[in-house]
Amino acid sequence: MIIDNKIRNIVKEFKAYIPGKSKEEIAKKYDLNADEIIKLGSNENPWGCSPKIREILLDEVKYLHQYPEPVNEKLLEELSKFTNMPKENIIVGGDGADEIIDTLMRILIDKGDEVIIPIPTFTQYRISAKIYGATIKYAKYDQEKDFKLDVNSILDNITEKTKIIFLCTPNNPTGNIINKKDIEKIITSTDALVVIDHAYIEYSKKQYDLTEFATKYNNVLVLRTFSKVFGLAGQRIGYGITNKKIVDYMMRVKPIFSLTRLSQICAITALQDKEFFEKSKNDGIKSINMIYEGLKQFNQIKVYPTEGNYVLVEVKNGMTSSKFTEELLKKGVIIRDCKSFEGLNGEFVRVAIGTFEENKRFLEILKEIIN
Repeated sequence: MIIDNKIRNIVKEFKAYIPGKSKEEIAKKYDLNADEIIKLGSNENPWGCSPKIREILLDEVKYLHQYPEPVNEKLLEELSKFTNMPKENIIVGGDGADEIIDTLMRILIDKGDEVIIPIPTFTQYRISAKIYGATIKYAKYDQEKDFKLDVNSILDNITEKTKIIFLCTPNNPTGNIINKKDIEKIITSTDALVVIDHAYIEYSKKQYDLTEFATKYNNVLVLRTFSKVFGLAGQRIGYGITNKKIVDYMMRVKPIFSLTRLSQICAITALQDKEFFEKSKNDGIKSINMIYEGLKQFNQIKVYPTEGNYVLVEVKNGMTSSKFTEELLKKGVIIRDCKSFEGLNGEFVRVAIGTFEENKRFLEILKEIIN
């Protein structure tokens, strides 16, 4: 077809995203009850969002014929209180943290500029960097040391062409935290933008929260999201905290109306419902501890320490990660096969939090499969 000649070569290198099967598809394939399927594959909040959001959404429906506010001052004020950061240093995106990442690429990357990404990690960094023409320099997390960041693998890759360095902490999918001193060493070794992805930071110990670095240093942007502890993955709300000049440049090129009216009201209400936030966070921590301790009882798998709402598991019973995942699917449990994560050597899967009852059923089902 003639259109193929017009498509950018870099786009042709990508494969289309293949989403996981829905509960309905799995139920049909394996003759299961869709309502009984346990979803532990997407790092979501199994308890959903604040009940106050459900109450307020109907009031907003009558305004759906109107465009949303490009900058919602009330939302920025609530985020400022939540993060203890000035509202002028905050930018909100309507496609989750992915939009913040994409907007950074728009303002920073020319073809041939370099982006440093330690792997294994969140795949969207690589996708966005490549599509904007960046050269990717891969650093590494040391698998032999529970995926501790190899700081020198980053420092040795920094050049005059380095524009962005991505540091995910807690890291997805490995769950580990990057040491504060290591991050500061990287920040002070370059004038490139260091992106600290804190998507899962609410589940971590307080001392691991480095949001303050967003205003302490001029070359830092901290990524945050509403998709996890706030239970709003379906609304796609992410935000960045950084210096005012970067916010200004980003606002010049980001999609104007990407954050919908409903998303804005959801975010504001979620931030105001502090009781739900605390319960959601605490239950999430209890849930991942329950899964972690339960998985440690099996000698046929290796479980890695985590500070997120998920745990990385190495399958060591002779099954491939795909086979392991498939066997759980047959029993109505969805987990994440990690074979698509670059930098993982071995058979790995990722298990996210469920409700306490779901966790109990999952561990019982896993015992049947392993035995």
